[in-house]
Amino acid sequence: MKNWMKIGIGVWIAAVVAIGLAMPIGYIPGLGAKARIIFFHVPMSWLAVLAFFMSMWYGIAYLRKKDMTLDIKSATAAELGFIFSILATITGSIWAKFNWGSFWNWDPRETSIFVLLLIYGAYFSLRSALEIEERRATLSAVYSIVAFVTVPFFVFIMPRMMTGLHPGEGSPAPIVNASGKMYMDANMRYVFYASLLGFSFLYVWLFQLRSKIGILSYNNHTEIE
Repeated sequence: MKNWMKIGIGVWIAAVVAIGLAMPIGYIPGLGAKARIIFFHVPMSWLAVLAFFMSMWYGIAYLRKKDMTLDIKSATAAELGFIFSILATITGSIWAKFNWGSFWNWDPRETSIFVLLLIYGAYFSLRSALEIEERRATLSAVYSIVAFVTVPFFVFIMPRMMTGLHPGEGSPAPIVNASGKMYMDANMRYVFYASLLGFSFLYVWLFQLRSKIGILSYNNHTEIE
């Protein structure tokens, strides 16, 4: 990715953060100004799901082609998904402190993301425990597939099966309710979509950068051997 694109992504995200924190937003019953968390928490959650999906995608590709660069890309995507999951947890916990009175309440969504962190934490433990590259890549690919099968359940299904505090699951006037009605005004929607786009660009840049570093390291290690 060219330098001007990297600078552009940084400026874009910085602008979204500044505008998201300073811009007046319409009144949202039950949330008020705390609804600004949507500009950061939702994009990070979305990117975590996307990254875990890409980890599975490259895992399947590795099993088909046995190309170690695909294993590196699968692991890179999982790393980024894990990082964005942590960021989503942190931003969600900060919001919970102001809205629910404590950082952690074992709400269904908090519980589900905690379980996902354990699942993908085990993925990295698996990779670090195996020294033979081909065996590590194969088992990691299989694990990434199985792990992602749980993602839709813990992100989209389980929280809706249980009564929770999270907006949209029993809270009054959620930002987006079950019928799809959106309580964001036009300006808030523009910033929200800009945030989604900006953080998506950030993910692409980080993925490309981390993948190149991993591939270069692997090639150098192979040449030395």
